[in-house]
Amino acid sequence: MTSSRKIVHVVVAGAIGGAERLLVDLATRPAESEATHAVALMTPNPALRAMLAGHGIRIRDKGVIRADPLSYLWRAFGPRDVKWLENVLHEEKADIVHVHTYASHIIGVRAARRLGLPVLRTEHGVQHYTDASCALYRNWALRHTDSVVAVSDYVRRFVATRLPVMRKHLHVIRNGVDTRYFTPVPPLSAKAPLTLALVCRLEPWKGAHLLIQAVARVPGVYLKIAGDGSARPALEKLATSLNVRDRVIFLGYQPDPRPVLASCHLAVNTSLDEPLGLSVMEALSMGRPVLAFRGGGIPEIVQHGRTGWLLEHRTVQEIAIQISLLVSSRNTIACMGRNARAFIEDQGRVETMCQGYARAYAALNSSMRS
Repeated sequence: MTSSRKIVHVVVAGAIGGAERLLVDLATRPAESEATHAVALMTPNPALRAMLAGHGIRIRDKGVIRADPLSYLWRAFGPRDVKWLENVLHEEKADIVHVHTYASHIIGVRAARRLGLPVLRTEHGVQHYTDASCALYRNWALRHTDSVVAVSDYVRRFVATRLPVMRKHLHVIRNGVDTRYFTPVPPLSAKAPLTLALVCRLEPWKGAHLLIQAVARVPGVYLKIAGDGSARPALEKLATSLNVRDRVIFLGYQPDPRPVLASCHLAVNTSLDEPLGLSVMEALSMGRPVLAFRGGGIPEIVQHGRTGWLLEHRTVQEIAIQISLLVSSRNTIACMGRNARAFIEDQGRVETMCQGYARAYAALNSSMRS
C-alpha cells in the first residue's frame, strides 16, 4: 500500500547518468517505496527534463539554468534559488528532501533547514570528495544531512573514512535493476566476431581510452561504445590514430541500452574506482558477463570466474590479454551470462532497492518525530 509520505527529490544536473536513472526507478514505484515523489528540477539539459516527464514524474521546473561554476556558487549560496526551492517544498507538502548529486547538496540542505525538514542523501559516487573545487561547505552539507544512503559498501567506507562522525548515519542500499525490462537474451553465435559493449558517460575517469587501445592489440575484436561526454572527441581521435575506427563504433547516448547489450558477447567497465556500476548490473541482468577492474564497488556485483572477470591492474596490456583469451571462450561466456542473470534475480532487483528506500524513509520520519 502506498504511504502518504511525500518525497521531493532535488535534481541539479546537466547529464543523464546512474543517479538520474535510479531516481526514475524509485519515483515510478510508489507502492514499493511507500511514498509519492516529485522532482524539484534545475537543469540546462532538455533531454533530462524530457526523460523525467516521459516517465510521468511530477516535475517542479526552475526553467533553463546555466551550468558554469559562478552560476553554481550563486545557486548554492545565493538567496533566490534556495527561496524557490523552499517554496516548492512547502507547496508540495514535502515530508523528506532527497538530494542526489553534488550540485544539489548545499541548496537542498539550506532549503530543508528553513522548513525543519529531514534530508536524505544518496551518495552515488565519491569524486566530489577528491575534487578541490567541491570543497567549499562540503562537510557542512554532509553534517547537516540526516541520513546518507551509499550505493555500495565501498562508498560507505569511503565516506566514513572522510568524515567519521557520519558513520551512524550511513546505510547501504545497492542500485537495482528492472529485471522485467532488462531481460536475458540468447548468447550471440559462436561464429560471430567477439564483440564488446561499453555503456557509460564518456569522461576521462571512465577509462574508455584503455579499452580502445586494448582492442587495437587484438585483431578481429569489435567494440560498441554507447555514451557521450567531454572525452568523446579525444576517444574518436584515438581510435582513428590506431586504425580501428572500423572496429570501434561510437553510438552516442542511447536512452535504451538494451539493443547495444543484446548485440554484444559481454560488457566491459574500465572505470577507476566505480562506485557500483548501474550499467554493469543492467548487462548482468541481460545475461551478459562483465570484464572490469577489481576496484571500487565492482567486486560487490561482479563475481570473478562466475559472472565475469576482475582484472587486478588497470593497464592496456592486462585488458588485451584477457580479451585475447575470450576470443576462444564462447561457451564460458555463455555460461557466465546465465550466472550473471541469476545473480541479479537474487541480489539486484529494483524492487529490493525500493523497499530499502521505504525503510530508510520510514526510519527518518520516525527519528524526526521522536
